[in-house]
Amino acid sequence: MLTNLHTHTEFCDGKSTAEEMVLSAIEKGFYSLGFSGHGYTDFDLSYCMKDTEGYKAEVLRLREKYRDKIEIYLGIEEDAGYLQRRGDFDYIIGSSHYVTRGRVYLHADSSPEGLEAAITLFDGDAIAMAESYYSNFVAYIKKRKPDIIGHFDLLTKFEEKATNRFLTNPEYHKISEKYIREALRADCMFEVNTGAIGRGWRTAPYPHENLLRIIKAEGGKITLTSDCHRAEHLDCFFTESRKMLSDIGFEYIHTLSHGEWIKDYL
Repeated sequence: MLTNLHTHTEFCDGKSTAEEMVLSAIEKGFYSLGFSGHGYTDFDLSYCMKDTEGYKAEVLRLREKYRDKIEIYLGIEEDAGYLQRRGDFDYIIGSSHYVTRGRVYLHADSSPEGLEAAITLFDGDAIAMAESYYSNFVAYIKKRKPDIIGHFDLLTKFEEKATNRFLTNPEYHKISEKYIREALRADCMFEVNTGAIGRGWRTAPYPHENLLRIIKAEGGKITLTSDCHRAEHLDCFFTESRKMLSDIGFEYIHTLSHGEWIKDYL
């Protein structure tokens, strides 16, 4: 079943309209499509939705217009600490895009230079930054229990092409593995996110394979998403990711059908 629940449009930092996303999904043979605009954050207006009510109205309009061709879901991607009204949405993706210290918020994923700037908040200690990032993120996950945990190890976005701060460091792996085990206790779904592949930064999805193996070993749940910002990337690296997940030992992913979570066998 082709589906994607992590979709961004021109209502936030996406490059396609919501209707362009729907038409692309129908053309590609999608069973369903879920929208997940970035929730409003008052400290950073560069990427989030400023017209959440307009977004909700447009997704609901498209749901009705195309109801005979595709299932459409109204979701949102909230940033840790900036909670949305849960009842307004079909599902919530809970993510952490920022490294914080005190009242300073710096993007973890805007650019390699931005990540390096975030590391300077911790006197250049990337491992101390990772510990802080995961500690804050997992505290949010355990308290909030979002439906889907977004790109758990976002810190590694630039590892293949630029930063080389984390995946070659055993201390980083100890931290990320410790915290993913903590996050698993919340019994939320993890997304396997191909978004950085579509943007040219990675050749494999989040989370890293070692973390996916922990999720599998501990009975965690997963869904496959493209974190799509352009209509042409809706199914980016889906075929390869499904094979990778099968090779790890997953038998199925989860997706929404008629408003219920179901198993989609690999």
